[in-house]
Amino acid sequence: MIPACKGCLRGRVVDAYVRHKVRSSFRGVWLRGELPPAPEGLLVYANHGNWWDGFVLHPLARAARRDGYVLMEEENLRRYAFLRHVGAFSLRRGDASSSLETLRYARALLQRPGAAVFLFPEGEHRPPGELPLRLERGVETLARMSRVRSVPVAIRYAFFEHERPDVLLDVGAPHPPVAPLEFQRRLEERVVALQAVTRLEGFQRLVAGQPGVAERWDAVRARSRP
Repeated sequence: MIPACKGCLRGRVVDAYVRHKVRSSFRGVWLRGELPPAPEGLLVYANHGNWWDGFVLHPLARAARRDGYVLMEEENLRRYAFLRHVGAFSLRRGDASSSLETLRYARALLQRPGAAVFLFPEGEHRPPGELPLRLERGVETLARMSRVRSVPVAIRYAFFEHERPDVLLDVGAPHPPVAPLEFQRRLEERVVALQAVTRLEGFQRLVAGQPGVAERWDAVRARSRP
């Protein structure tokens, strides 16, 4: 298992890089709902349809003033080892002893005041909005081991009449450990609700990204008016 490595100067550089990548790649990151406030630890589980998912959850943790950590497959974390400095730690799939080590490590993280551990329990990228979700049991096991509340978060990348996509995050209600099918039901509920969104009313902006051509042109026209 590869542990996270936060708290050094290099972490500040990587944190700035992640924020820059999100701002430069999207029109904005928008949030509906909110994570419960610290100090309790929090287990956050989300759908996984895009390479960007871990990056766009980073501003969610920052907005909630949470010490965020995200579980990654070990092969991918070896490839992008710099992500350790913003809280990534690994799971070696198919290795029972490594999986147990990862669960114990995540449980220890969740005992820290203000910590949030983010999981993608589908275990792989799935087509956005595809149902039913197929969640692995690790999220339920970790919830019971750590005895913390869990929160479902749906992620969607959407185009709303602009050339750059917006990132939408929908946070569900926190809940105690439940059966695996209940984890699935709660996350599917958020995914379905987010797929129905056609405008950004009811969302708050977490990250202001790059405006599109139409928005730049409207700004120029407004300045040129007498």
